[in-house]
Amino acid sequence: MNASRLGLALMHVRAKLPLPVLRGIGWAVGRLLFVLAVPRRRIALRNLALCFPDVPAAQRKAWAQQSFVAFCQTFIDRSWLWFGSEALVRRRVQLTGALHELDGDTPTIVFAPHFYSMDAGGLALPLNTQREFTSIFATNPDPVLDAWFMAGRQRFGNVRMLNRADGVKPIIQCLRKGGLLYLLPDMDYGPTDSVFVPFFAVPDAATIPSLSRFARLGKAKVVALYSRITPQGYVAELGPAWNNFPTADHVADTARMNRELEAAIRTMPAQYYWVHKRFKTRPEGQDSLYK
Repeated sequence: MNASRLGLALMHVRAKLPLPVLRGIGWAVGRLLFVLAVPRRRIALRNLALCFPDVPAAQRKAWAQQSFVAFCQTFIDRSWLWFGSEALVRRRVQLTGALHELDGDTPTIVFAPHFYSMDAGGLALPLNTQREFTSIFATNPDPVLDAWFMAGRQRFGNVRMLNRADGVKPIIQCLRKGGLLYLLPDMDYGPTDSVFVPFFAVPDAATIPSLSRFARLGKAKVVALYSRITPQGYVAELGPAWNNFPTADHVADTARMNRELEAAIRTMPAQYYWVHKRFKTRPEGQDSLYK
């Protein structure tokens, strides 16, 4: 049995453990990783310093440490999210907010940025609507883990996972048929198609404008889903549809997307995906921010 299959077997076992026990394991592993995973710790601390230059360094370090804990807790929670019973998942994952936005068949894009709890939010939606549900994820290089991720994310409802290589056409087809698109466009995906817009204190963060473009092509409204880890499980809060979005200016739309995300991050700064090099792509001629 290779390491990935052994890990999945352990996840089956963990799915049966009480939630406080799982969270305790995640807390211990997260604290340990904060010490041992030096490159990722440096990235998280650098991101927080760039985004919150006026926050004391001690507070940023505490957020980074809490972020590692949240990362590990949410990863371990995939045991019961993807192997536990539907009744268990419904009990621990709550969908709140503007649920009326899911009614009808208006094409809808769910802006679901990279909070560590995003997979819990991704299950909350198909548990609460029968509408066709499409999302885009990158392929994991480990085929065993990739199959696990895909099966877990599609276990409830009418869900179809698309590879980025599948292109735009199936996404727009789903939207125009009245489906939901679960979109995570807030990472740095490199210079191709990116625009440089502000994100916190960084004035030129490379950001893909896919939210604006898909909304325009699919004639879709946009709602935000912000997922939060809690002692009882997860709460995924659905916001009302954004007014005056999209516009004819995809750059201005993308800057607005970042402002909306900033406001959400400020409510739970330790739960955002700070271990990613969010600012690795720089405008031509500018030095790396991670040297």
